Amino acid sequence: ISLKGLNEFQIRQILNLAYQDGGTIESDDKALIVKEKELLVKKDGMLEIVNFKEEIDDIGGLSNLKKWLRRKSTIFKDLDHAIKFGVDVPKGMLIVGMPGCGKSLTAKATANLFEIPLVRLDVGRLLGKYVGESENNMRKALNLAEAISPCVLWIDEIEKAFAGIGGTIGGNEVTTRLFGHFLTWMQEKENTVFIVATANNIDNMPPEFLRKGRFDELFFVDLPNGDERRAILKIHLKKRNKWNSKIDTIALIQATEGFSGVDLESAVKDAIEECFIKKLKDVSTENLLESIKRTKSITNTLGERIK
Repeated sequence: ISLKGLNEFQIRQILNLAYQDGGTIESDDKALIVKEKELLVKKDGMLEIVNFKEEIDDIGGLSNLKKWLRRKSTIFKDLDHAIKFGVDVPKGMLIVGMPGCGKSLTAKATANLFEIPLVRLDVGRLLGKYVGESENNMRKALNLAEAISPCVLWIDEIEKAFAGIGGTIGGNEVTTRLFGHFLTWMQEKENTVFIVATANNIDNMPPEFLRKGRFDELFFVDLPNGDERRAILKIHLKKRNKWNSKIDTIALIQATEGFSGVDLESAVKDAIEECFIKKLKDVSTENLLESIKRTKSITNTLGERIK
């Protein structure tokens, strides 16, 4: 299944490289296949290949979402047997919620967990100036995603991508047709393209988009609670080798009420930068609290919208 979408020459090349590398062809050689598929995407230009190093453990909180993804990864890592056993191929998920709370990070971590390429569909890039060109580009992009599958197809801020659905003139007509084509493809697809759609607000999305059958699951991502904030702060401090047991996480949790994941990362980066400039060896609770005071959280900037 991993070699799907590649021609005979590309497959021979991969098998030769894998054999030269260790005398045998093993599951670890998936990286060679991913690389070949990346070249295929770059050559076509309809989709954007996304390089990532984010892992599932880089996500603080969101325990239900992570548990669900681990279940699906078991299927994706053994697709041949899963399909033979009668398991339906996972379709994908829609993640809705606050900006800066881990939606994009989850898309990257999903591809890493599944050990498959991550490609982004930018609907704006598909819009053409001639009649029928946009729809043709959409078909090409979805065909390419199918050709290189298994892969994760990421559509970021999908509510903006299909803005103006239901309009009667100009660009809205084109967008509505694109959306209709995309919905039909989602409903009927029986391939190994796993869709990760992210959105900040789905109030204006048509109800048929949200019904079962399009996605396997819909997740809401809220501002992190106290335990989640502690986990996020720990992740970012450990990533920069600045975590120590003397840091008072309770004080930090109390000071970061209403902070998003991105706000917390920003506060940690700012504190470490300040310590470097002041030539301090370690980052203390006080350093972090000072940085938190300087950080303008999403609740301050988008308070009314969040309510």
